[in-house]
Order: sequence, then structure tokens, then C-alpha cells
Amino acid sequence: MRQAVFLNDLGIVCALGRGRTEVAARLFAGDGEGMIRTDAFSPGRPLVVGRVQAALPEAPPALAGSSWNSRLLWAAAQELLDSLDRWRGRVGPDRIATVVGTSIAGIPEAEQAIRALRHTGSLPRGFHYRQQELGSAAHALAEALHLAGPAYTVSTACSSGAKALASAARLLRLGACDAAVAGGSDALCALTVAGFSALESISPDRCNPFSRNRNGINLGEGAALFLMTREPAEVRLLGVGESSDAHHITAPDPSGAGVLDAMREALCRAALAPEDLDYLNLHGTGTVQNDAMEARVVHELFGPETPCSSTKPLTGHTLGGAGAIEAAFCYLTLAPENRAHRLPPHLWDGIRDPALAPLGFAAAGACARRLTHCLSSSFAFGGSNTVVVLGRG
Repeated sequence: MRQAVFLNDLGIVCALGRGRTEVAARLFAGDGEGMIRTDAFSPGRPLVVGRVQAALPEAPPALAGSSWNSRLLWAAAQELLDSLDRWRGRVGPDRIATVVGTSIAGIPEAEQAIRALRHTGSLPRGFHYRQQELGSAAHALAEALHLAGPAYTVSTACSSGAKALASAARLLRLGACDAAVAGGSDALCALTVAGFSALESISPDRCNPFSRNRNGINLGEGAALFLMTREPAEVRLLGVGESSDAHHITAPDPSGAGVLDAMREALCRAALAPEDLDYLNLHGTGTVQNDAMEARVVHELFGPETPCSSTKPLTGHTLGGAGAIEAAFCYLTLAPENRAHRLPPHLWDGIRDPALAPLGFAAAGACARRLTHCLSSSFAFGGSNTVVVLGRG
């Protein structure tokens, strides 16, 4: 029998705010005020993005001169500090792992440095190329938290955050650690905005997943971190499904075969049937191709009635952080404080696309009769698919 892995604590910061209490309140209310229009990342072309507006804590010496991405991780980690102190005392820092998913690292700082080099002829003081190394995310966080166990970064584009949770669970089941800080983060930057713009994938307005009028994604930033252990807690990581269909470098496989494989694997590992799921957090980017593929697969496996939503109109697509942030939304949905069984609403214009298979989108204020199991999907460039299933502990 597979050893159980639990999500013992959560820290989060995103366009919905900072901290599980604020984020939960705004999530269930469908509060999209964190989505702002700005041309800060696309000069002369204002776009809607999910910007972190919460004040971030002062960085410790270990993060001095670090990237904004690392600062987001540090902000999310604040809610884990008390739990980490207890676990460090119980098992020692060398038995606590750090696994972070990201795709941006310190690219925003590199962009600023290049601008300074052009205008002044020299790099700004304090800039170091290490800031943009992908591995810096996990190592800087581990150093700041005084953790000495395995520490590494997972980077598989938009499935990174979910894969970090899967990786941490494997470490725990292997006995390589007794606790793990795991999750994902990404920061907004001009490079990603330009890249998705080149793919003609960005909507100038709030994204509109699964609508007949959908026309692309909004980008966002944020971080979510879990303290994961084998010790029973209120929420359990029941199963993870991973696949790599390698259909195309950017476009999803229209058949959704790899996504379906990942969903079935996650359900199998969780020992659940599709009808056992009470809420689905969809990848739901708002692009024509992704939504068509995902609607087909979800309808085939779960039918048209299972409550579901895309939360990206509330946060933007946080790329490497999305899998962890949206798993956090499932965690908050299952948490005991959600006594009314509220569901994250699907924020859209309500105009269904007749070409898409029908789904059971959760309306504003919707509550579930039963809330025991949730599923969250993350799909990435190159056909990297990761699906996580959470349940009440």
C-alpha cells in the first residue's frame, strides 16, 4: 500500500492577496480586483495581468539581492514558519526538503540589468547572473529557511508547480526526507508577455475561459508553498498523474489523449472513480485550442454535471506557479473553515461555445452538497501534463 502524504500547511501570495484567509475570502467571492490593466510589461500596449499588490515582507540576509520571484516565495513561506520551527526541532534541518517549480526565476532582474547596461554602459550594482538561474529558486529559499535537506527546482513550464508537489511526495515516500516545503512561483516579466504575444495567445481584456468569445490568456504572478509530511493532516495528496504527449512545442494535442491518461492515472493512484470528484479546478487558459481540448476530455471522463471552474480570470496564468497555486485553491476548498462548501466560481461572460462539450461551471456563490475530493489540472508546452487529486485527510 502506498504511504500517505499530507498537506500540513499552506502559504500563498497572488493577485487575490496574501495569506490563506484573504485569498480564500476573495477566491470564493470571485473577486477579480487583483487583475489590473497596465503596460508595464508591454510598453504602449496595456494588457490585463494578475499583479501581486500585497506588501511583501523584508527579505532576510540569505535573500539579499535576490529576484522578485524569490521574494514571492519568501512571502508565501511566512505562513509556514511556525510549522517549520516545530519540524526542524523534531527531525533536524537536514531531513526537510525544498522543491520549487518555476519557469521565470530572475528574468525580470536580467531585463532591468540589460536596460541599465544599454543606457549607462554598465550593469547595476547588486546584479548577478545567479539571479536568473532556475535552480536559484529552491536553493535561495532553503537557505533563507535554514533547511539542509534535498533542494532542487523543477522547470516544466506551466506544469512546474504541480510537478514539484509530485516530486516532494516521492521524496517523502522514498524516506529521503521527513518533511518538504514544496510548491511553485513565477513573476511577471516582459519576456513572457512578448513570447505569448508572439504566439497570438494573449487577450487584451480579462480572459474568458470556455466562452464562445474567448480570445487568449492573461498572465499573472504569485507563489504557493505547502508543508508536506507523512503525518496526518486535514488535507491529503491522494494521487498524481503525469504524462508527456509531446504533440507540439506549444499547441495541445487536440485529442487530449495525454491529458486523459494523466487524469486517469491520478484517479487510479487516489483509488477513486470519476463520480467521486466533487470539484475540478480546470487548466482553463481561455485560448481556443486549450479550452476545446480540455472540455472534450473533462466531459468524457467526468460528464457535464461535475462542478468545475477556471480560476485564471481571478489570478492570471501564473505559469510555473499555476500548478501549486491552483492546488492551493483546492486545498482551501477542502479546508474545514470552508463550512458552507463554497466553490471557486467560474468568472466569464456566460456565453457558451456550442462547439465545446458542455461542462458544469460553478456559478458565483455556488456551494457543493458534498466536498470530499478535488482535482486540479496543469498542462504545459511540449505536452507536459500533471493532474493532482486532493482529499480531506
